Amino acid sequence: MSEMLNVGQIINTHGVIGAVKVHPLTDNMYRFDYLEDVYIDGKKYYIEEVKYLKDKVVLKLEGINSMNDAEKYKTKYIQITRDQSVELDEDTFFITDLLGCTVVDTQDFEYGKVFEVIQTGSNDVYWVKGNKEILIPVLKEIVLDINVENKKIVIKPAGEWQDED
Repeated sequence: MSEMLNVGQIINTHGVIGAVKVHPLTDNMYRFDYLEDVYIDGKKYYIEEVKYLKDKVVLKLEGINSMNDAEKYKTKYIQITRDQSVELDEDTFFITDLLGCTVVDTQDFEYGKVFEVIQTGSNDVYWVKGNKEILIPVLKEIVLDINVENKKIVIKPAGEWQDED
């Protein structure tokens, strides 16, 4: 499991003092209020100020003091260490821990590995790439077991839940 977790992506500069506008990649964007520092490309930056604009976070980070400085960080990810993360509810996982998990069904047929987790609002969908690609709705009646430590997800056989053309 990755020791670093992405909590946001810098999408633009904000103002002339070096603040950055961040698209949050966390269920609760207000969690930035409780962080003292974050990492960008493995380097630690202390948070001097946090503001919120609609669905975006504006961070003023120590050492980034001009719009030109901030411009260099566009598209970079804001990360935290795993010990800074929130405690998850049972049967809830960090997306980074699901990526790369091997998906098999109850008959040991291997579909491939989780390439991406698509968040639809009603339920997540695993985009699995193997010999061919498959989208798997994350529903209790389809996804039977998730073991991130062993990087394995067990599902019902696709023929039991997938629409046939």
